[in-house]
Amino acid sequence: MSRRTRSTTAALSKLTEPVTKKVTSGPRAAKIAAAPQSPPIRLFDTAVAWETWLAANPQDLTGVWLQIAKKAAAKPTVTYDQALDAALCYGWIDGQRKTHDAEHFLQRFTPRRKNSMWSKRNVDKVAVLIQEGRMRAPGQAEIDAAKADGRWERAYAGPSSIQVPADFQAALLKNSSAKSFFEELNKTQRYQFLWRIETTRRPETRRRKIDEYVALLADHKPL
Repeated sequence: MSRRTRSTTAALSKLTEPVTKKVTSGPRAAKIAAAPQSPPIRLFDTAVAWETWLAANPQDLTGVWLQIAKKAAAKPTVTYDQALDAALCYGWIDGQRKTHDAEHFLQRFTPRRKNSMWSKRNVDKVAVLIQEGRMRAPGQAEIDAAKADGRWERAYAGPSSIQVPADFQAALLKNSSAKSFFEELNKTQRYQFLWRIETTRRPETRRRKIDEYVALLADHKPL
């Protein structure tokens, strides 16, 4: 091989080598370091074990995926209802649910975010928990904050009890196409509209949303 050929080959080799850069400082390094961690999966045999963990980790911002046994599972775990009661006592809230294996599902639990809305279901639950003497300081702090800023009074209804608000109903009555399509939607699809309307704070934003939703429904489009 000639000297010129060797030089050309070496140059091409450098161009095709994978480049690995170690980021140790600067904005990119900070961004990588700040990347959110994936919540761990945790299994607790009893409600007491789950509550003990919450007491020791009240501000674990990543939260957890709680592995909960299905009804037919061979070995029981803390149940969903038990887990939610304990979570509310420590200022936590339930979130997404997803499948896991043949005997378990995963339920997300995290500390309640600032300004997050309350459901009427959970408002009713904490009233019972307080009466039973189970409420803890972190949970009471979240209740007090919600009462102070008005979120307590604006608690929203769940899919089984939510009603069509009067202003949205009036708007639907003015558009027969939108009203007809809304009535054809299933419970989950209707709830997506109603929840967004009911949890909107500012009157002008609420009116704008209603107008947008009526137009969307008139075109036979769900959210």
